[in-house]
Amino acid sequence: MVHLSPKGGAVALVMQEPDGRQTLVVRDSATPAQGHVVTTASKEEPIIAVHWINEQRIGLTVKNRQFEFESNYDEFAVDRNGEHFTHLIAGSLGHEQEKLGQIVKNKTLTSDYLYYAATHDGSDDILVAQLVWNHVDPAPQHNRLYRLNTRTRELRPAVEGTQPASSSHWVMDGSDTPRIVTSLVQGHCMTHYRQPGSDSWTEIANTPCPGATRWQPLFFDGADTLYVRASYQGYEALFRYNLQTRTLDKEPVLAIPGFDFDGHAELDWETKRLAGVHLQADAGTTVWFDPAMQAAQAKINAALPGAINQVHCAQGCASTPVLLVESGSDRKPTSYLLYNRASGTLVSLGNAHPDIDPKQMGLRDFHRYAARDGRQIPVYVTTPPGKASGPRPAVVLVHGGPYLRGGYWNWNAEAQFLASRGYLVIEPDFRGSAGYGYDHYHAGWKQWGLAMQDDLADAAQWAIKQGWADPKRVGIMGASYGGYATLMGLIEQPTLFRAGVEWAGVTDIGLMFTVARSDANRENRNYSMRTLIGDPEQDAAQLARTSPLQRAAELKQPLLMAHGGQDRRVPIEHASRFRDAAQRGNRNVTYLVYPDERHGWSHDDTNIDFWRQVDTFLDRNLKSAE
Repeated sequence: MVHLSPKGGAVALVMQEPDGRQTLVVRDSATPAQGHVVTTASKEEPIIAVHWINEQRIGLTVKNRQFEFESNYDEFAVDRNGEHFTHLIAGSLGHEQEKLGQIVKNKTLTSDYLYYAATHDGSDDILVAQLVWNHVDPAPQHNRLYRLNTRTRELRPAVEGTQPASSSHWVMDGSDTPRIVTSLVQGHCMTHYRQPGSDSWTEIANTPCPGATRWQPLFFDGADTLYVRASYQGYEALFRYNLQTRTLDKEPVLAIPGFDFDGHAELDWETKRLAGVHLQADAGTTVWFDPAMQAAQAKINAALPGAINQVHCAQGCASTPVLLVESGSDRKPTSYLLYNRASGTLVSLGNAHPDIDPKQMGLRDFHRYAARDGRQIPVYVTTPPGKASGPRPAVVLVHGGPYLRGGYWNWNAEAQFLASRGYLVIEPDFRGSAGYGYDHYHAGWKQWGLAMQDDLADAAQWAIKQGWADPKRVGIMGASYGGYATLMGLIEQPTLFRAGVEWAGVTDIGLMFTVARSDANRENRNYSMRTLIGDPEQDAAQLARTSPLQRAAELKQPLLMAHGGQDRRVPIEHASRFRDAAQRGNRNVTYLVYPDERHGWSHDDTNIDFWRQVDTFLDRNLKSAE
């Protein structure tokens, strides 16, 4: 994590110490080689986010790994010289504010508050959201927005009066005033708007969610121009929306052939205008509307060829003397540099993974292949390093979600680990994945274990036909939905997939709707899950047929399973029930439980142990298999 201060005079960095602790370090932009430690976090309470409050004050969000709930974050603020350290939000569920009569003695906010956004007015304030529960669902029903002074801890509403039901996401204008709020109500995505100075909200968009028509507010440019992501010729594009006339421009600002718009804005908070947009296609790029930033980007690209160089300006793109550069590629983890605009020089700040040698990494390329019904499926393929030719042992690595984009052209730790062991890594963005148009997304609705599963088998067969994958040594692995797809792949394609690794995986679709410890709320269970996955009543026969648990006896290949004991997204009942059923007829099922982990691994010792187990398992059952 590296962040430039609002005026560009300093850089805040989170550094990993040899003992696993993290330190927050500040360096002056004029002398970036020198720095001082502001604070240190423990291994069990890592810093997960840093944000400049103003040129002298920094906010940091700390996660207590003993808690999984969305609201269990501690928030602190500290001056860049290490003084005036203030505890703003306590992540512990047991914390209560102390009162002496009507006077609040301890102003540290309770765990139902979260850091939301920085202000850009030079004050000591930040925006925080108070989460509100309905005492039924594990997820909050809505939130309210406040301004919090990080020195006095004075709290005051950022939104006066009533607000729309189930308010969840706010969009601020250039004056940090909440002008747009979105909500999800009974399967509909709703957007409300209010005029400057008004307390009343007006609905400006209401679409089925998920649905064919997408309308998502993103950010402001000036006072009355809102940028939105909206449908365009079967894909999502970036549009301007005029709030005075309530009209969308006829033509998009940005549309990417073959891809949905997937990007974020680089805003100039001094001029309150849009400077540029960082976006993703088959690889990342930036479109600048500011000519000076466009020229700086060209110079930086020339100095750092063969990489995606994402450039960030400070609060004012025109006035900042330095720019922050994030540079990386498929073989090179992200490195951070400062670009001096006057001298045109680049100074290194550090590397996310300094021990990684790019020369030892595999190449990662984007392709599309034809599925059995002719649909073009996007896929990223990572090739093991070295000059060896001919078919290799291969792994189909299935992303979770599943209704999101899985692959990007960047350095991917899981893919590179497998490639370093000699495996060809195949990562399909199967139908249902986001980012490739509505038709591709919609084609995956209610297709768990069906066409979505066929796409994975077709990816393996495509790699075999290319001469890249050894047909006798193909495995499948993944987490969450990827774990589900691993189990179904072993069951449905036993002659194709010789072995599988699944972690945190769904093993029974019906259990997703009924298990008590899940973090899915009623909105998800009653609407989006029934639309995307299936209706437990109307689609009962299909869900039973595509449930790995119901078909566990059919799985005969070697399987490595792993699950976190504290997982609330996919509770451990999924894993334990499948293990019991599969081991009745399969002695090659290995089952790992990490008691303190949740949905994914957050502890270094877990990651080390798990991937060592994966390495040994795949070597025995795939690479060395005859």
